[in-house]
Amino acid sequence: MSSTTRRLLLLVLPPLWCAVLVSSAGAIYSKYRARELFVELERLNTGRDELDAEWGRLQLEQSAWSAYAFVERVASERLHMSIPDSRDIEILSP
Repeated sequence: MSSTTRRLLLLVLPPLWCAVLVSSAGAIYSKYRARELFVELERLNTGRDELDAEWGRLQLEQSAWSAYAFVERVASERLHMSIPDSRDIEILSP
């Protein structure tokens, strides 16, 4: 090997090694960050699933509370209301 080639190698080799080390560190950090973000995504998906389940339960509860039979039972048992006789009903026209 000539002296010029050896000198060129000594000038080029250290920056190339630094570039390899920096790109390796970048790849490692990228993989670490991707795993962190995946864990966060799974946590958020779990939270979303829990909220969806709660929303379904609330919709069922709302439909149960607004059912005609339930409203009629509450009106008669708790509020002591009853359906008026037909002779007590007056229809008004505008």
